[in-house]
Amino acid sequence: MKMVDEVVLKNATETAWSVYRARHPDVDPQDNRRCLLERHLPRRGEERESDTEELAGFGIAYLHRFFGDGC
Repeated sequence: MKMVDEVVLKNATETAWSVYRARHPDVDPQDNRRCLLERHLPRRGEERESDTEELAGFGIAYLHRFFGDGC
């Protein structure tokens, strides 16, 4: 399996988390969902060639799919 560049992964996580929190301002910055996001994105990046924007998109979709608006 291919490893995801750490900088790409960090930037994608920050972007996805920022977008999610902007849409859900009641979510605490240290919410457990961030930890789940941090575990999810490396697996996505290993599955295929990914860049920051693509991984961030996967992260945003993941958060919305599993936590939606009713979190």
